[in-house]
Amino acid sequence: MFLKLQQGEGKFFWTTHSKAKMRQYRFSEKRVLNVLRRPNRKEEGIAPNTIASMQITGTKKHPTEAWTMYQILKRPKGIKIISAWRYPGRTPAGERPEIPDDTLRELYKLIK
Repeated sequence: MFLKLQQGEGKFFWTTHSKAKMRQYRFSEKRVLNVLRRPNRKEEGIAPNTIASMQITGTKKHPTEAWTMYQILKRPKGIKIISAWRYPGRTPAGERPEIPDDTLRELYKLIK
């Protein structure tokens, strides 16, 4: 499955990590952008200078959250989508979920 993500116009830039996670969690481009545009909650991202947006998904019996982490770029103007993931359950507002160290190291490399 190859993703045809919109690139031009200086609007959205997708990392290879975000493309891989979209395939893993079966998120479409529209789903990720929907989380970005209409979040239920916004928080500070786990990496420096990033923002994480969340939408509630799933059912009452099996609640989940769809998350997107992104960075607003000054030059070139646009938004860099860093990662997207599905979190099982509900996270309390203002608290970060437990993230493994190896995942944090990979995210720091992507931002630099």
